[in-house]
Amino acid sequence: MKWMRSLLPVLMISLAVAANAKNARVDQPAPDFSLTDASGKKHSLTDFKGKWVVLEWVNFGCPFVRKHYDSGNMQGLQKAYTGKDVVWLSVCSSAPGKQGYYEGKELTSQIKEEGSHATAYLIDADGTVGKMYEAKTTPHMYIVNPEGVLVYAGGIDNIASSDKDDIKKATNYVKENLDAALAGKEIAVKGSKPYGCSVKYK
Repeated sequence: MKWMRSLLPVLMISLAVAANAKNARVDQPAPDFSLTDASGKKHSLTDFKGKWVVLEWVNFGCPFVRKHYDSGNMQGLQKAYTGKDVVWLSVCSSAPGKQGYYEGKELTSQIKEEGSHATAYLIDADGTVGKMYEAKTTPHMYIVNPEGVLVYAGGIDNIASSDKDDIKKATNYVKENLDAALAGKEIAVKGSKPYGCSVKYK
């Protein structure tokens, strides 16, 4: 029995490592998931194998998200890159009753009002996918390459503010990385510190 007790800490560490291995890591295969969009259609990440995919964690009530939507910056990026056959998935991990959570007609109306050009707006109300990707803020951005490997995780840009005037001065990591990738070049910045509101998990 004593030898079993001595092995317990090792076993607990091994289980923690195994659980953590399922989480998203840059330069590793992006964990697959299936979520339903605003119209009730289910989407899986593997559905888009062979294409570049952007994951954008969103909460329309967050002032940092408002910075990028009220200025048209986020919609402009969505439109530009979906026009280049990039898949753009907006993911909302806000729990029911918390900021950013919408459902039914209220959700479809809000998406229309925002003028979103995302491929789909995905509902992650129980937070499973957000926690799998360790999404901490809104916005929190990720880029997955056509082979299904996560190649960027972090902030949308390098100026952590809610001021729209800072957008023009900022280095937009999503834009720079996608432009490089689509031109067949190496991605320069694979990770950065995300900024914004905390994700409103349940």
